[in-house]
This record gives sequence, C-alpha cells and structure tokens, in this order.
Amino acid sequence: MSFKGFLNRKFFRCFFWFFLFAVLSLFLTACHRAPEGLPDTIVVGSLADARSLLPLLAGDSASADISGLIFNGLTKYDKDLKLTGDLAKSWEIKDGGLDIIFHLRKGVKWQDGAEFTSADVLFTYQTVIDPKVPTPYSSNYGPVRDVETPDPYTVVVRYKKPFAPALESWGMGIIPKHILDGKDVSDERFSRNPVGTGPYRLKQWITGQRIELEAFNGYFEGKPGIKRYIMRIIPDMSTMFLELKFGGIDYMELTPPQYNLVVHSAFFRKYFNRYRYPSFGFTYLGWNLLDERFSDVRIRRALSHAIDKKSIIKGVLRGYGTPCTGPFLPGSWAYNPDVPDPAYNPARSLELFRQAGWTLKNGVLQKNGRPFRFTILTSQGNTSRLLAAEIIKEDLRKVGVVAGIKVLEWQALLHDFIDKKHFEAVLLGWSLSRDPDLYEIFDSSQTKDGEFNFVSFRNPQADSLIEEGRSTFDLEKRKQIYHKLHYLLAWEQPYTFLYVPDSLPVLNKKFRGVKEAPIGIWYNFIHWRIPPQKTLWYN
Repeated sequence: MSFKGFLNRKFFRCFFWFFLFAVLSLFLTACHRAPEGLPDTIVVGSLADARSLLPLLAGDSASADISGLIFNGLTKYDKDLKLTGDLAKSWEIKDGGLDIIFHLRKGVKWQDGAEFTSADVLFTYQTVIDPKVPTPYSSNYGPVRDVETPDPYTVVVRYKKPFAPALESWGMGIIPKHILDGKDVSDERFSRNPVGTGPYRLKQWITGQRIELEAFNGYFEGKPGIKRYIMRIIPDMSTMFLELKFGGIDYMELTPPQYNLVVHSAFFRKYFNRYRYPSFGFTYLGWNLLDERFSDVRIRRALSHAIDKKSIIKGVLRGYGTPCTGPFLPGSWAYNPDVPDPAYNPARSLELFRQAGWTLKNGVLQKNGRPFRFTILTSQGNTSRLLAAEIIKEDLRKVGVVAGIKVLEWQALLHDFIDKKHFEAVLLGWSLSRDPDLYEIFDSSQTKDGEFNFVSFRNPQADSLIEEGRSTFDLEKRKQIYHKLHYLLAWEQPYTFLYVPDSLPVLNKKFRGVKEAPIGIWYNFIHWRIPPQKTLWYN
C-alpha cells in the first residue's frame, strides 16, 4: 500500500470515528435536554388528518378537535359535565320542553369582523336540515317544528314534541350566513377556509402533514394565552412518542405500553404531566349486517363468544381499560349493570355456529363448501387496535373462523370503505356525547352514505326505544328506557362491544393553567399560557 493510500485510509477511519462521536454527542445531548418545543405554541400529535373543518360535516375526531377551536355552538359542557352557555348567554325552556328561547351574546364577532346574530343560527339550522347537505347531524334537528328570530339576539326553537337532547344538540358549531348563504357548503373550498367565532382561526393546512391555527384576538371570551395551535399528523404511535420526547410535539394520547414507560421514567416525570381517566367512548368490532352471514344474530353472538376481551385488556391495554357490554359506559346513568356480556366461551360459540348451519371441517368452519372467512379493517397508526385485531384473529382461528386484517389510512377507510359499506368487519371506536341518545348510531333511518349507522342495524324495537328515550325529559323514565335498550343491543350484538379504554394523555409541563376536571383538561385551553423559559437540562 502506498503512503498516500495509507493516509487516505487513516483519514477515513479518523473521519468515521469523529462523525460517530459527533452523532452520539448530539443524541445524548438531545436525550438530556428539556423538550422545549416552539415558543407561544402548542403542538399536538394526531394519527389522522382532518376530513372537514365545517362543524356540520366534522364527523371524525380529528376534524371535530380542530373545528371546535374555530367555531362555537349556542351551548357547551362545562368542566363538571353540565350544560352552560357559549354563544347563548342564557335560555328559557317553556311548555314542558316544546319551546326553547335562546338569548344570544351581544358583541360577538366572526373572524372576518362581521357581527354574529340570530340570522346565523337560523341559517345553520336551515343548512343542517337540507337533504342535499351530507351531514350526519341532521337527525338532531328532525324534532324541530320551526325556528324563529324575532330580533338579532333572540332565537326561538319550537319542537313537535319534547326532545331530551335539545340543549346538547345546539352545541354544534354555528356557521356564518354572510359567507355561506347560497353556496354549496360541502365544497372543499369552505371546509379549507373556515371562518368561525372561536378562539383560533386557520392559518395553514398542509394535507397529511399539519394544520396550523393562530389565536383570534377578537374572541369574545378574551385573547387566548397560547398564540398558535399546531396539529401534526403522525400516523405512527412510535414515531409520535419519539417526537414527544425530543420536543417535536407537546401533547399526545399514549398507548398503554408508552404510559407504563412514562410512569417509570425520571425524564418524563420531570418534564411531562400525565393523566389517566376513563375515556367517554368504547372500542368495538362492527359487523356489516348487509352481509348475509352477519345478518344472523346467532353468527354475531357466536363471534362475540369466541373473543377473549379480558386477554385484550390485559395484553394490549396493560389493564388500562374495562370490558364493554354495550354503548352505555360505567358511570353513566344510562348504563345497565345487569346486562349480561357474551362471555368468552369457544364451546358456546361453536354450538351457535352449528345452529346457523356451519360445520367444523379440518379446523375451518364451512357451509355449502365455503369457508367462514372475512377481513377486519382498521385504521393506520393505532397500535392498540392493530394488536387487538391480532388477538381477535387468533381467538377466531380456534373456532374455525379465518380472519384477515387490513390496515388503511384514516380518510381512505372512511371514504372508500365505511361510507360505501365496502367492508365485512371494522375495528373502530366511538367517542360519545354526554347525552345517551343513540339515534345517529343505531336508528334504522341513519344508514345512508356518510351517516353513522354504517353497519346497517335495523330493529323496530330498538327504533321505538330510541324514540322514547329522546322524547321525555323525565330522567327516571329515560333511565328505564335506556336500560332496556342496553339489554337489547347486548343481545343483538350489531357490534362486538370490546372495551372502554382509559384515556392516557401526556402534556409538557411548560404549560400553566392546566386544570384536570371530570370533562378532562381541554375545557379551559384558552386560559393556558407558557411562562418565559430558560433552557433546562435533565441531570
């Protein structure tokens, strides 16, 4: 080897070790430096992009989270889960609930400077009941007989009969008449350029990457303490967790394994606040009842008996959750504690399959020479649901059912499969409203494209109970009605109701004014602030 070659080789080795040392130094520095993030900004991690930012079209959680910061309804829930005024400062309920008179706040401005008035409320109502508008919320206003606006600050809503969820239904965001009147509200231009009355307005939306909001200084409740709100779309929980650790995001909902890591990490305990409370929602395996196999209640019950929920809660949720028996959650007054859950019982499962005409041959259920085979669809990035799907697949294999798993990007799952009912089974979750009305999810009239009864559940008795439950203000009567409905849905199993996961959020400690309450931590977000920071180092 020549002297020159020797030098080149020696230089390469020196450069390699220098480069490796530099990278390790940067890595170790990053590991020990406090995750400061961006000044005057909160960055939130989200698995999915929003679908639409107009409130009446925001049917998914990512859309609703952003829309809720841009728009206001007439009512909202306070920290103790009690309905209070938002754009309405007060209201009167008359004639046993047949009339509601809303008194609106004065001086509220739209984000373009125009004044908010009762005309906007009337326009929103007329838009949401328009059959040409593809909204899943029209059923909330079906019981309304008419809406009148005697002056700019009064709205009179008259109902055909008492409607128990009435006040909650007017919590949907009000949209601006002066911008949208005569326009097609489903046009993407309006969804991507929303003008609301809320504390934040849209600054930038880069599809599949981020949505950036900026504080609206003219907000009627006062200037928000945090100047910018950024939702970063990170469709992988592991990547999102690394972003949290190194300051790329300030907030995320953790998976149970991530939560366990945070609990035992001195670094995370020093720089992050963690929270744990039952989420107001449930995870389920929904069956497409238009499929002749799943239209048979014996098949649905057989499938439910074949799935070991406790193993999912123990293995996937690490104990951070409870079994789910139906759409009403423990702690809700509508929950029926006496409802029997289809227990894990493979023998009972096989007996129900046999009654439905399926025979176990060579380890696979068959009927007329066709194996019992289907695919479970779920959303990309949700590790817990994917792991649950794997356990479900193995449980079903033990009773001769061949289940496949297909993971799809969120918007593709909604648009191309769920809305069009091109699925056999879906593993998803519902975030529930505080009122137990189930009309949108299980009433037989709510099965059109884009509506929430996409499993196509139709049951006259369920329809009757749903209608009774929303037609009385008597809490004790409603309780009895929903207890019956809970029992019926647990028997029918339009979903296999899997579990109620605990909500496990974590938030950078740099934010001040955060107060945990029964409704969670976001109810007073406009009062959060970030005090001046010095560079902090973890020792």
